[in-house]
Amino acid sequence: MNEPLPMDGKGPKVPPTYPPRTPPPQKKPVEPPRPQPATKPVTKPATTTSLPLPGPGQARLDARRPRMTVRARRAANWALTAYPWTGTQAVRKVTDTVRAWGYPHPDDTQLERTVRLLVDAATADHGRRISIHLADQDDMLLIAVLSHTHAAPDDTILADLAAVPGTASCGTDTSDEGRRVWAVLSTERPRTRTTSAA
Repeated sequence: MNEPLPMDGKGPKVPPTYPPRTPPPQKKPVEPPRPQPATKPVTKPATTTSLPLPGPGQARLDARRPRMTVRARRAANWALTAYPWTGTQAVRKVTDTVRAWGYPHPDDTQLERTVRLLVDAATADHGRRISIHLADQDDMLLIAVLSHTHAAPDDTILADLAAVPGTASCGTDTSDEGRRVWAVLSTERPRTRTTSAA
């Protein structure tokens, strides 16, 4: 016996004999053609001009603080770990380099005392590393040591540095690379004092 089909307002409900219709996928909008790069090489003018260097008191175009640079002279630098015994290693490197450059003065004692004072001041800032910079110009030697920490300048070392024979100048300051202490030593032979006969 056949059961009657369910009825609704439109007539009997009949199951579909075809799969349900799915909407077609949307078409991508048409993109305008992308610009093509120029195939002609860009020609540079025969001569180029540069901006003049800023004068004293004028602002530089670069907003960053300039790093310490040594130009037109011999230079050497070393990055060392800030251990208590780093001073011995630094003294050997600086002395060997100064002698390789042909300077007999300052003598080993003056170099050792200056380098140890500079290195001890930098390692006292408790950084992980220090860097030593050595340069020469006009019969003078520059030795600078950076602590790579943001410690405040300590002027107490300056009296000890100035007391080393042959020291022309010394100083300490801070930069983006941290605290820096430096000394300039003369490479001229020390003059012997002559006493006049009485």
